[in-house]
Amino acid sequence: MADLLIIASTRRGKSSNTGSRVLSLLGKARSVSVALLSLLLIGGPSTALANEDVEQLLTRSEAPEGVVFEIVEDDEDALETLLPQVRDAIEKIRARFPQTQFAVVSHGREEFALQSQYQDENAEIHQQVQSLVADEVPVHVCETHAGWYGVTAEDFPQYVNVAPTGPGQIRLYEELGYELIVVY
Repeated sequence: MADLLIIASTRRGKSSNTGSRVLSLLGKARSVSVALLSLLLIGGPSTALANEDVEQLLTRSEAPEGVVFEIVEDDEDALETLLPQVRDAIEKIRARFPQTQFAVVSHGREEFALQSQYQDENAEIHQQVQSLVADEVPVHVCETHAGWYGVTAEDFPQYVNVAPTGPGQIRLYEELGYELIVVY
């Protein structure tokens, strides 16, 4: 590919110096790509960010009106790991600020694990959601995102609230004074 770039730049009447600059930029881009990929594979600071948000909230003197947890993942199994983290965060915040309200909004591929047809296959995830709902923590999924994949509101059990859009549902909570914590 680099040879093609040099040939293309030479044919357009540009010096080979332009080709060298292009190669240099490609090398730098490759280095940045490798670094980013390494962070993703090793597990960079993303989980820490959600934990840091919770810890920062706990240091305040006044309780938040509410907290909405946003989950947007490309992995349909992500809720298996993330819902216990949300439960842990809720317990910590409730211990410090008992009157705080909570909500969860899932609007990535992970929301598909909450379909009724997967209740047996994803029994633990469904039990976690039912436990949150029983504890007055509504769990929302995004109807728009689901619709892109042919999934309708009727495909989710009654204990899952199907919002027209995940981002819209989050904005509604923020308008009510809830603070957003993104869970990775």
